[in-house]
Amino acid sequence: MYALVDGNNFYVSCERVFRPSLQGRPVVVLSNNDGCAIARSNEAKALGIKMGAPWFQIRHMEDSEGLVALSANFTLYGDMSDRVMSLAAGLGPTQEIYSIDESFIGLAGVRGDLVDRGRRIRARILAWTGVPCGVGIGSTKTLAKLANHIAKMAERKPGAYPPELAQVCNLSALPAADLDSVLSATEVGEVWGVGRRIGAALQEAGVRTVLDLVHSDPATIRRRWGVVLERTVRELQGMPCVGLDDAPAPKKEIACTRSFGRPITDLPPLIEAVSEFAGRAAEKLRKQDGHAGQVLVFAHTSPHRPGPRFHRSVIVPLRRPTADTPALVRAAVAGLHQIYQPGYDLIKAGVMLLDLTPASRVQQELALEDDSADPTRARLMVAMDALNGRYGKGTVHAASTGMHDNRREWGMRQERRTPNYTTAWDEVPVARA
Repeated sequence: MYALVDGNNFYVSCERVFRPSLQGRPVVVLSNNDGCAIARSNEAKALGIKMGAPWFQIRHMEDSEGLVALSANFTLYGDMSDRVMSLAAGLGPTQEIYSIDESFIGLAGVRGDLVDRGRRIRARILAWTGVPCGVGIGSTKTLAKLANHIAKMAERKPGAYPPELAQVCNLSALPAADLDSVLSATEVGEVWGVGRRIGAALQEAGVRTVLDLVHSDPATIRRRWGVVLERTVRELQGMPCVGLDDAPAPKKEIACTRSFGRPITDLPPLIEAVSEFAGRAAEKLRKQDGHAGQVLVFAHTSPHRPGPRFHRSVIVPLRRPTADTPALVRAAVAGLHQIYQPGYDLIKAGVMLLDLTPASRVQQELALEDDSADPTRARLMVAMDALNGRYGKGTVHAASTGMHDNRREWGMRQERRTPNYTTAWDEVPVARA
């Protein structure tokens, strides 16, 4: 048995915790540089605002519908996610954090009424963090994911599903007739792993509801759509095919990319940006105890703006694999010098660390002038990560990243960002009598 705990409209819910005045109002959270909607409250969805809707197309709703738009505050969302996930872990003995707002819980050996247990955990998360969640329970991960969707829809649209399934839904506890009724009321496109293209193909083949997919022949599904969809069908039929990953596998590549708040033409601010990206990627690399053998750097103009086009990248090989921030920054900056050309309005750049290997794998050639081979450098990086973890990202950084303030030419446009309520002392909300 598995459960999926999922925060409702998570980014919006995090903002509402600290701004109760947003309750009941249509709210959207915007992407980097305030480009498009990446999270919507139920009230915003009722206005017809689609996921990914460009901000300039829906901006008029500020006046006409009272729409509130906020810049994404990923520092806040990440910290709130940690709090929610730590509480969700109390539902069962094992946990897989699937995304910033979703967590699979293994329920093996858990006794008693699972729905009651799910409701108590949900109530605890709401009371301790203020974030409302849905809980779905099933005999496979796909069924748990589907049950979570049904739990949310039963709360939002009580006429479409039995109201007792709202908030917490255990598909395994439903009588066969009730289960068939719920599955027949759910479109096949709502199944985890059925994308838009495959969903359209299934609709054309007469597989319109989840119940239709459950009754499909797995062998036929495999011949027509492949083994991945066959696995999904078997999971819907109650046969576990996807296990719980309580320890995520190391990434095969690590990237840090950003769009700029405004076009950049000069080299110095590009060096600052690429140095910052390389430093952040290096920190992620050390978290998975890895080394990188190559550094890819790219920069490009916007495909939507007039003017000359530029899109170049280069891979810089390293003499020896490393996770040393200065070494990776030097390689990234060297690559940027190779691809940079003046006269272009660059809107985005990024760094990718490639050819990743475990840090335990060591090359034994002579170090020559390679400072990153010094064994004390590893301790220096540990100290650097500890200081940044305690005092905030960027407290200790490569000098080429420039000053960490709002005057950076390449900084993102976040005109509507709320304070970092839980991670910055000077932004902690103050309650006055």
